[in-house]
Amino acid sequence: MSRNKFIELVDAKYKHKDPPQFRVGDTVNMHINIREGDKQRVQVFNGVVIARKGAGTGETFTVRRIVANEGVERIFLLHSPSIVKVEVVRSGKVRRAKLYFLRDRVGKSRRLREKRVRHTRGAAKGSGKSQAGLERAKAGEQERELAGVQS
Repeated sequence: MSRNKFIELVDAKYKHKDPPQFRVGDTVNMHINIREGDKQRVQVFNGVVIARKGAGTGETFTVRRIVANEGVERIFLLHSPSIVKVEVVRSGKVRRAKLYFLRDRVGKSRRLREKRVRHTRGAAKGSGKSQAGLERAKAGEQERELAGVQS
């Protein structure tokens, strides 16, 4: 076994089974375990993800928020045991991997455009849709049926 194989074995032990799915530009609510003395509580830190870097157990992401007109950034380890859950509130439309330019922005220009999600309605056969599009449409119809919604 090479050295990388040993590192991968150790890393696999500490990685989350299903790491949170979010991207740079997303506004997230971070639920974090805070330990004060012998007490433990969950605190929410909400803000915009402005950077992700690293890989494996060392992968980190930076979340920026504004508190009392002052920018606050925190760097979190993606596979940290203190992270309880990550909720994606909204997805921002961005064209960069690092959003450090938001540090210089003030007021409304600080906001990112929201990424619109296109929903496909039921696709008819022979309508020129791809096979993957048809499968997604069928899956959507099945979800609606399970939820009790009729089209």
